[in-house]
Amino acid sequence: MKTFSVLRYAAPLGLLMLAGLTACASPTGAVAVQPVREAGGPVTELISPQIIEAERIKRERGINQHIAHLVVTNPPPYTIDRGDILSIVVWDHPELAGQGVAAAAGAAETSSAPPAGFVVDHEGRVQFPFAGELNVAGLTEDEARSLLKKRLSRFLADPNVTLRVQAYRSKRVYIDGEVKSPGLQAINDIPMTLMEALNRAGGVLPTADQSRIALERGELRYMIDLRALVAQGINPGNVMLAPGDVVRVHSRDESKVFVSGEVVAPKALTMHNGRLTLNEALGESGGISPLTGDARQVYVVRKGPDGTRVYQLDARTTGALAMAESFELSPKDLVYVAASPLANWHRNLSMIFPGALTQALTVAKP
Repeated sequence: MKTFSVLRYAAPLGLLMLAGLTACASPTGAVAVQPVREAGGPVTELISPQIIEAERIKRERGINQHIAHLVVTNPPPYTIDRGDILSIVVWDHPELAGQGVAAAAGAAETSSAPPAGFVVDHEGRVQFPFAGELNVAGLTEDEARSLLKKRLSRFLADPNVTLRVQAYRSKRVYIDGEVKSPGLQAINDIPMTLMEALNRAGGVLPTADQSRIALERGELRYMIDLRALVAQGINPGNVMLAPGDVVRVHSRDESKVFVSGEVVAPKALTMHNGRLTLNEALGESGGISPLTGDARQVYVVRKGPDGTRVYQLDARTTGALAMAESFELSPKDLVYVAASPLANWHRNLSMIFPGALTQALTVAKP
């Protein structure tokens, strides 16, 4: 009775297999793959050299183009501002030396008391004997020294004045993210460029994504790609920061590409400083499954500001691997490899008749 039951299922199963193969195969044995568009869905675009070139131009135009005004070849000197502490010495007149005191608020900012000096008050002024109130906010050290010397010339013959900033407390930037020592960095007489700020923070960590450095200035936000800057011949050391800027170095884990479908090892891949090609994504996932994957249906789903776009690669065509190597992925892209028609048929049949195919093959063995 058991043998009769197995044979009873084996014959219809063979007919179904033959019918399925006939339906999914052409007389030459090739399966036609046509891009499908559901109602309201995006159109599938076949990856071609033209598509790759268009994407490359679009990517280059969108990288670092908005930060041209941040690049300063010859930065201006430091200007004094409110909260700075000045050291003022009038030579041959010791009675005028060191009479200033530091602001009491400064003691709360450091573990030790700030150095004695002349504090620039909230209105940008300092008081000095004989000279009275001096408005030094916005002036360089040389300009402030010339102003003080001019005032003292009314009372002293050819005064020799030395004026310098003793403590820089008025201008700061904040460094956050994948750096060794995040926190506040004071702007001093050394121009505060992007590279200077990163170096003062101990440098970027190995987990940092150097292609995604965010610079926030007020309500504006700039995305900086260091790798692309160098490729464009722009020195990152010329990207000038302004007081109050916030620099955040994003992690590589925030820029991932997801590979799923009929690959050997579906996984989420980390981009290499903003770069990962379709060929690399497939290779790091073990490649297309030789048993169930359809090499003619490799899709890349990308969601952008202008909507969702779907790209398709026929990996069995001539030059497909070269195109896959030139097709660069973007963060959050989804790479999907569809199942072959035979794999889909087998799965559907297994859902309708669980275990029937295994039983049929067992009976068919001599």
